[in-house]
Amino acid sequence: MIKAMALTTIWSTDQERTLAFCTEKLGMEIRTDVAMGDMRWVTVGVPGQNDLEMAIMPTDGHGLDPEASKALTELVTKGSIGAGALRTDDCRGDYARLKEKGVEFLQEPQERPYGIEAILRDDNGNWFSLTQTYEGGLDMSKPFA
Repeated sequence: MIKAMALTTIWSTDQERTLAFCTEKLGMEIRTDVAMGDMRWVTVGVPGQNDLEMAIMPTDGHGLDPEASKALTELVTKGSIGAGALRTDDCRGDYARLKEKGVEFLQEPQERPYGIEAILRDDNGNWFSLTQTYEGGLDMSKPFA
C-alpha cells in the first residue's frame, strides 16, 4: 500500500547553480549529494520535513535521448513546467524576503479561495506556487481570478 510521496524532481540545466538556488535562496538543506557512476545524485528538502525530498535532475543525458533532452531543456527554460507548491505560513513576508534575495516572481501575493499565493521562478525557469492556505480550507467567498 502506498503511504506517502517521498521524492519529486526538479529539472535543472545546471545542478550546481540549482543547488545553490535551493539552499541559499529558498533555505532548503542538502539531503544527498553523491556520484553514481557518471551521474550526480543530488536531493534537497525543507528543514524539518524529512519525508519528502526533491531530486535536482539534469535535463541533459542520464537516460534521456538527445531529442528528449533538447525538448525538456526548452520546456524548462521557457517556463512551461510547474515544479510544485511550497507551503508557507506567511506568503507576503516570504515574498518580500525572497524578492530581496533576488528570487524572480511571476505573480505577487494574491488572495485565492484556498489562501494567499505568489508564483516564483527558479534559476532554470521552473515555477513554484508559494502558498499560505486558509485555516479550515477553501473560502468560497473569495473570488478566483
